[in-house]
Amino acid sequence: MDNNNIYSMLQPDSPDALLKEAGTILYLMDPAFDLTPVNAVFDATVRLFYGKYPGYQACNTRYHNLFHTTGVFLAMARLIHGAVLNGKNIADRYILLGLTAALFHDAGYIQENHDRIGTGAKYSTVHVQRSMDFLEKHAAEHGLSPEEVVWGRAMILTTDLSVAISEIVFPSLTAEFLGKMLAVADFLAQMSDRMYLEKLLFLYKEFKEGGVAGFDSETDLLQKTRGFYKFSDERIRMLMDKTGCFLRLHFAARWNISENLYRIAMDKQKAYLEKIVKMPKSDILAQLKRGGIVKELFGESPDL
Repeated sequence: MDNNNIYSMLQPDSPDALLKEAGTILYLMDPAFDLTPVNAVFDATVRLFYGKYPGYQACNTRYHNLFHTTGVFLAMARLIHGAVLNGKNIADRYILLGLTAALFHDAGYIQENHDRIGTGAKYSTVHVQRSMDFLEKHAAEHGLSPEEVVWGRAMILTTDLSVAISEIVFPSLTAEFLGKMLAVADFLAQMSDRMYLEKLLFLYKEFKEGGVAGFDSETDLLQKTRGFYKFSDERIRMLMDKTGCFLRLHFAARWNISENLYRIAMDKQKAYLEKIVKMPKSDILAQLKRGGIVKELFGESPDL
């Protein structure tokens, strides 16, 4: 195993592998942890994104998809484990709520069966509110109380970059802690993805359909992502100053690697982005070779 490669640990595109790993992490925190409700919410999420959840279509957004959601779920589990190792006391029920919020945090991109216009990307600017509403609508199916719905809604709201964290009313300090952790997990999962730069081309299409202003083209989004790295670093520091500590503790306990592997992966992506954006604009996309995404979208010779 490459000790500096977070993807050598398990298959990140396998929901079953990620759920198994999360179960292992939860066992490390508490050998008596009841995995049944976690497994049930995870299964419901997979069915939702695959179009097997009653009343909903399959996910049709390529950036905000099941891969991203399960990645956030796993990052959340890892952060919680690190926090517990650092002395934070979090009851099992609250851990379940945090993981549930992670799994439902992008449910707002999924269209209902009657909604046949466009894709879920049209909800880009309102998907967080829709995700909060989804959790509330289906809370009873997962045994969540009205009080726990309030917790879950507050946690999901932290992932809205247009909302100041200071403006969110958290029902408790633990809800605030887990909510901020979810916001951090959202950053970590997407920006450490080995195909993050390629997937930004999908994100541009989502932004375009959703009416998110500020980006003229795929290459313009790539150029401006350099500023997003700075923004995300500042946001993560503001949300949870012990992020690196928690992750190093987790990876040391789970894999005997005392590193923040998310940070290593993110820095590699950032360094490559800085390299390619210095090239002529017409050559930038040709440098994104992973996953066949550029070829799929633009053919053999992308020229923007």
